[in-house]
Amino acid sequence: MRISAGENVRMALDAVWAHRFRSALTILGIVIGITTVVTVSSLLTGLRKGVVTFFEEFGPDNIFVSKVSGDPSQEGLPKERKRRPIRPEYAEFIERYCPSVETTSVSVFIPPIMNGRPMTARVAGYESDNVNVAGISLSGFVTQPRELQSGRLYSAEEAQRGEKVAVIGANTAAALFPEQDAVGRAFLLDGAEYRVIGVFAPAKGGFFGENGLDRQIAIPLRTAQLRYPQVDKYFIVAKSRPGLRDQALEEVRAAMRKARRTTGDDDFALSTPDQIIKRFDALTGMILLVSIAISALGLLVGGIGVMNIMLVSVTERTREIGVRKALGARRTDIVVQFLMEAVTLTGLGGLAGILFAVAATFLVGVLVPSLPSEVPPWAVATGFGVSVAVGLFFGVWPAFQAARMDPVEALRYE
Repeated sequence: MRISAGENVRMALDAVWAHRFRSALTILGIVIGITTVVTVSSLLTGLRKGVVTFFEEFGPDNIFVSKVSGDPSQEGLPKERKRRPIRPEYAEFIERYCPSVETTSVSVFIPPIMNGRPMTARVAGYESDNVNVAGISLSGFVTQPRELQSGRLYSAEEAQRGEKVAVIGANTAAALFPEQDAVGRAFLLDGAEYRVIGVFAPAKGGFFGENGLDRQIAIPLRTAQLRYPQVDKYFIVAKSRPGLRDQALEEVRAAMRKARRTTGDDDFALSTPDQIIKRFDALTGMILLVSIAISALGLLVGGIGVMNIMLVSVTERTREIGVRKALGARRTDIVVQFLMEAVTLTGLGGLAGILFAVAATFLVGVLVPSLPSEVPPWAVATGFGVSVAVGLFFGVWPAFQAARMDPVEALRYE
């Protein structure tokens, strides 16, 4: 008695449907495990895409020089806080001694709290303390070009004189001037009045769904130095000549060590966009491994549940197995029948988990539009493949138990 693969699938679906409530409880662990892995993978894929886009916009040929690793506007690791500050004069030194460097720019980040007060931008009827202020040299818009939504960048004369002009991010413009064009308008920042001469277009990419550039208030470097002479959080960007970034990186390191008279380890941080992306990948890889470990527990529980329910099913269908063997079914046919049932059970759990994950990812995208999410095809395929593999692994023992039954004894079973 031979049964086709299609008939085996139909029988498996009928068996699952006949005990649908029991089957749903059995595969709950598998649903949770697959949902967790696919959802986390989707969120991490979206986040990585945003980070890659962010640094592509910053310029793939750039080399970043700062006092600390990570965000140059922050304090950095404890061992890095004792380092000497980066000085703006280093930019000229790098250009002079690094032939592979095309140009450099200097930025200084103003802390969000000055003199015990948060940095707040105000106009009549509106204000925002969700801003970050940076003094940027004119060459900063060459090393890190940005698209303008309206207006213009400050001129060389404005930058040299240290005038109180500003180019603001799209979110800051929307917060301060929600009903009118920001260009030409004035606002107060830390007790000084600035004139908006330009608005940046919304930035691409970002960290965890947010791009700080959209909240930026960019003022001339000279203006920032005159207003905040005590601030020393300088950041240098060295743009390498095309195809020479690796060579430029070594030249910049040598130039910085010479300028700072460094004798031991580097007392400054150098990074490139791809290095930062690699560090981000290492971090998200750890998060993914943790989610896989948690999901594995759910899959293990689900797999044990499947084995248990299949053993119960074998016992309940002892007479059916005896009849099939009496009609000529081979051991292989019995094994395939029960393996197919186990695979169908876990496969349905995997499909349910994938559907829940897609729904959860979509919901996150709706509720938190700034947090990117994207369901990767590999996660879907892997999730379904793992659920099927769980069915195969945990269904083997019940299937062989059924195949080893003596047909005479099976037919006598009550």
